[in-house]
Amino acid sequence: MLSWQLVEFGRPLEPREGATPVPQGSEVVVKIAACGVCHSDVHLWDGYFDYGNGNKLSFAASMPLPFTIGHEIVGTVVAVGPGADGAKVGQRAVVFPWIGCGTCDVCTTGGEYYCAARVSIGTKRAGGFADHVLVPHPRYLFDHEGVPAALAATYACSGVTAYSALKKVPPLKASDYLVLIGAGGVGLSALQIAAAVTPAKLIVADISAEKRAAALAAGAHAAIDNSTPAGVAELKQIAGGGVWCAIDFVGAPASAQFGIDVLRRGGTLLMVGLFGGALSLPLAMVPPRLLTIRGSHVGSLVEMGELMDLAKAGKVKPIPVATRPMSLATTTLEDLRAGRVVGRVVLDPQA
Repeated sequence: MLSWQLVEFGRPLEPREGATPVPQGSEVVVKIAACGVCHSDVHLWDGYFDYGNGNKLSFAASMPLPFTIGHEIVGTVVAVGPGADGAKVGQRAVVFPWIGCGTCDVCTTGGEYYCAARVSIGTKRAGGFADHVLVPHPRYLFDHEGVPAALAATYACSGVTAYSALKKVPPLKASDYLVLIGAGGVGLSALQIAAAVTPAKLIVADISAEKRAAALAAGAHAAIDNSTPAGVAELKQIAGGGVWCAIDFVGAPASAQFGIDVLRRGGTLLMVGLFGGALSLPLAMVPPRLLTIRGSHVGSLVEMGELMDLAKAGKVKPIPVATRPMSLATTTLEDLRAGRVVGRVVLDPQA
């Protein structure tokens, strides 16, 4: 098999040949048709998360190099282990990558999403910037009949991340507004999925005029430039003084502060993005404003199944998806870091 591997943090990925995996036990091998490029791949490429105030979480010890990143995977099953009950050669599937250890109490009771020792594909196990990937069990394979492969790949992360965040939104009415901060791949996915989850009207905030235009074209009620001093006032004017909930798909200090500033008393900020940095928050303002700040990270196996059912039923509109050869993986990471990607780019190892 051929993989485009991270050999040195921050350096171009390198194509390397190795043995195609042979499945054991419940494992299956998937020949990859496409793998999406996610902003978390940029962090893995860099080798750290930015915790702000000069603090970084390094991956040097937890991710020995060379390593194959990539976790938005779609493809065809080409080999199955003797214990891979239900898996069939020729089966087309999206691969759910957020895998638990499989042995702890959390995993054995169906909650591996909360496992403290996850071994996710593309972060702990070899990922999808390759032409084949080893999947530990058929339960991580989801049919995508009727959904184009390149689009289906994005549901493994940007889609299920957006869906899981939307399910955490407090109950809203059709007269309410929900703010989506960031119109990248995950934010646009949320915009397209939201109608299946909440009746609220959607306001998108993004610093990019191109991405705001994409959000309006995708059906947003309004699009605000949250980089301007007037952004908060503009949004509050539209929403009648503030909103009950904002979802920050960026995760930068400025985007989180914008989310807090547009909340009405009793509002909730859902934090999803991992851009990095630290938020300075006056603690004495949290109780009087009755604020809730909650994290949401990727999604569960159950939520992945629910999302795929919605997508196959035609209840999720597609986000813009561009396909590039896998050989352009490094270029795509650079474009994503620089904000030059609208929607999602997926990599084709056969191109």
